[in-house]
Amino acid sequence: MNQEIRSATVRLIDQNGENLGVVPIEKALQIAHDANLDLIEIAPGAEPPVCRVLDLGKFIFEKTKKEKQARKAQTKIEVKEIQLRPKTNVHHRDIKVNAARKWLEKGMKVRATVRFRGREASYPELALEDLREVAEILKDIATIEVPPAVEGRNMSMVLIPIKASKKPAPTSGEDIKVSPAEPAKEEKKVEKKAKELKPIEKPAS
Repeated sequence: MNQEIRSATVRLIDQNGENLGVVPIEKALQIAHDANLDLIEIAPGAEPPVCRVLDLGKFIFEKTKKEKQARKAQTKIEVKEIQLRPKTNVHHRDIKVNAARKWLEKGMKVRATVRFRGREASYPELALEDLREVAEILKDIATIEVPPAVEGRNMSMVLIPIKASKKPAPTSGEDIKVSPAEPAKEEKKVEKKAKELKPIEKPAS
């Protein structure tokens, strides 16, 4: 700012926002002085550097305000998780779902995960049904952000509070799709995963 600017010439924008073009630094400083303002270098990397005639206090205040807004916008939403087993009993599932509801009410995201054991992974459609039931129970407060997908020996989906999403919540169990954007593609992935897994061998009679 002001005398700290070392360039012999600058591209000057005056206090009215008018571009005065390239001027000697002495002239730029005089214009700022006559306006009872400061000469601020806003683009030091330009050739020549760009300077503006501004109120330094106001400039710092607005810059700080913008930085705070940017940090606020970048605040990460906490993600909680509930873990289920294929065809978890209703009582146990309701306890998990109630916990998820409390987190969603606080504005958190919830990852619902069904964990497979042994040959349970041969039947991903059971886990898919469980996740759809969870989404149906919570449809009044949450919508699906990340549709159900197989990850190793787990199947997970992510729910987000409706108030944090621009998409409306599904209105019925039939409306809940594996993927709001590409349902057929995600269904095929699950079917393909099921085919890759070995079926349960029946015991010899």
